[in-house]
Amino acid sequence: MTAAPPPDGPGRRRPAARWALLLALTAAGTAALDALAVPSPALFAGLVGAAVLALLGLAPGRVARSLNISAQAVVGVVIGVLARAETLVAVARDWLPVLLVGSGTLALSMAAGLLLGRRRSVSALTGMLALTAGGASGLVAVTRELGGDERVVAVVQYLRVALVTVSMPVVAGAVYGASAGAGAVSGPAAAGAPWYLGLLLTVVCGAVGVPLARLLRIPAGGLLGPMTVALVLTLTGVAGRAVPPSALVELAYAVIGWQAGVRFTRESLRVVAGLLPTAVALIAAVVAACAALGALLARLTGATPLEGYLATTPGGIYAVLATAVSSGVDVAFVVAVQVLRVVVMLLVAPTIARWTAARK
Repeated sequence: MTAAPPPDGPGRRRPAARWALLLALTAAGTAALDALAVPSPALFAGLVGAAVLALLGLAPGRVARSLNISAQAVVGVVIGVLARAETLVAVARDWLPVLLVGSGTLALSMAAGLLLGRRRSVSALTGMLALTAGGASGLVAVTRELGGDERVVAVVQYLRVALVTVSMPVVAGAVYGASAGAGAVSGPAAAGAPWYLGLLLTVVCGAVGVPLARLLRIPAGGLLGPMTVALVLTLTGVAGRAVPPSALVELAYAVIGWQAGVRFTRESLRVVAGLLPTAVALIAAVVAACAALGALLARLTGATPLEGYLATTPGGIYAVLATAVSSGVDVAFVVAVQVLRVVVMLLVAPTIARWTAARK
């Protein structure tokens, strides 16, 4: 006699029910975090919601690779459209000190990541990706592909973003005398182009960039391929003022958060919790070192000390933009330095990551 299948209980929910529960938690969490002005709220909500469900045995088994690649492509386009011609013009005269100081911030953050990787529970690759400054969503998106632990990278990267975002207005006011204005920027600046042109741009960049990256065997091609196509189309003026629709961007962030969250276990949670004191100390050291580099940048370029600080702050680009706008500084210069660092970081980090992994 064949035994009857067990009833569908909490631990045996069907995949559709698990996805519905995850979607509901992510939507509620995104709304709550957005109200608190948390950067990339959908990624935070997706990560936390998926992790909680995973620890309860209620999360979907995995996020499909095709869905993850699509999310990477959207994030790549978001980064690509930031590098507009006017931002590059803003630093063209001082390109050498900007390049050297930007490279210095990357080197400092990567070195801090390698120190984090000396912990027995963390690989050098994971530590480096976790603390590399700039492009948090892009790094989280490609970590698994590069062989790192995206759970650790996601938590530490967004811990960095949170600490930088919270401390920046305080430091800008207390140390640099910035006035407390009311600027607010929470995502890609509204470009004035209809949403469907942004959607078309995203589809074209993904359809061209992903296969091209595979053909050329570019590391993290799901992100870098579309990013490169978006850069070309934006800088040549073909893209106009189009940007990916905000709803699509939030969905992409949520997918990246899910990818990391569904892999959480009680053991991995203990590992991440044990890393937090060390991670916080290293993040604070990187922030302080980058502030020193900002002072050097200001001296070399004639920018104000506040502009140098904001230009070299390791992360939280939209919070940087909001502070710059409200403080009345040269916003184009600050954004240009920040965007160039993110683009350079995403171009070189996969290669350095593979070199680091090969030396294990």
